[in-house]
Amino acid sequence: MKQEVLIITSYFPPEIGAASNRIFQLANGLQEQDFKVRVLTPLPNYPTGQIFKDYKGKFTHISEENNMTIHRLWIYASNSKNKILRLIAMLSYSFSLVWYFMWHKIPKTVIIQSPPLLVAFTALLFLRRKHRNLILNVSDLWPIAGLELGALKKNFSYRILEKIERYNYKKAHLILGQSEEIIAHVTTIVPEKPTFLYRNYPEFKPPSIPYQTPSGKLKIVYAGLLGIAQGIYKLCNELDYAAIELHIYGSGAEQSKIEAFIAEHPDLPVFFYGRVSREELHELLMGYDVAIIPLLNRIYGSVPSKIFEYARLGLPMLYFGGGEGESVIRTHQLGWVAEAGDYSDLNAVISKIEIGDISEAQKQAIQEVAVSQFDFNSQLQQLVGLI
Repeated sequence: MKQEVLIITSYFPPEIGAASNRIFQLANGLQEQDFKVRVLTPLPNYPTGQIFKDYKGKFTHISEENNMTIHRLWIYASNSKNKILRLIAMLSYSFSLVWYFMWHKIPKTVIIQSPPLLVAFTALLFLRRKHRNLILNVSDLWPIAGLELGALKKNFSYRILEKIERYNYKKAHLILGQSEEIIAHVTTIVPEKPTFLYRNYPEFKPPSIPYQTPSGKLKIVYAGLLGIAQGIYKLCNELDYAAIELHIYGSGAEQSKIEAFIAEHPDLPVFFYGRVSREELHELLMGYDVAIIPLLNRIYGSVPSKIFEYARLGLPMLYFGGGEGESVIRTHQLGWVAEAGDYSDLNAVISKIEIGDISEAQKQAIQEVAVSQFDFNSQLQQLVGLI
């Protein structure tokens, strides 16, 4: 009989982004390892803050996808900057989880995604006494990340979130962290708790590296969420475009500002294409010279999953975010690093990148690193041994 596992997450396809891809990859990998996988997730609404068209008017939705059972639960969807509305959104999903727990049999093994802290807290609080194997998958360190992003201040609310964070770690039986910094932070709070470094490695067939004749300006591409943390609008304003082009794919809070910037500066080689599917994006990325991975502020514990995705494509990277992600780029020679937050240094680094230096051999070497060092299946096998 197949071992059943329940995954509780706030993000799942058809939603886009690193969080959605990461959890789908985990769920699909476990299914292929002969687990019976069930996923609990809200009705799709990210990043627009509105329920997707195909799910509007529904309270719940159940489907079979890739041999997995997906339960989509009601949520008060919002991407508002108003903290009260965002809190209501999280509490609404937490309420739906509790309702689900009351009327459904919950398997012994449960994997819970964090953040959001309140959603993880709800799951751990209501499932802790049922002798289950509760696995907490920590992808970002909240509330620390919120403080570094400027979204939170050290006040009474922050101290409450710290208490929730500690509770979550104490009630989990195994904690997965996407970075060594996350693991180090967790062990300072619960040193006795078993942990496992679970990187956001992708799983797709590495494409052939196309031959490109170097010509014209250096084509730099950004693809992903256009949120406050990424700072793409500021990037547009600060780059020196003398020898480069900037191509942007994605959607998010800063999209309208970026589109307005492009409209106001028609002479600058900045191009915005909107959101495309992951499969289409992979094909498009192969036509660029360098992918830029920026963070407006260094976020402790953060290692952008784009690093591993682009490496598998053989795409050289320009990292501009500091922290552990910078170390990964340097250690594995995946591209270039600019000092976090220093746009003068960023432009100086870019000025030293010669198109002729980005060879097919360099791209092949990056791809070989990804295949040998960032292997999803090897990592998954280790995780399965702990479940």
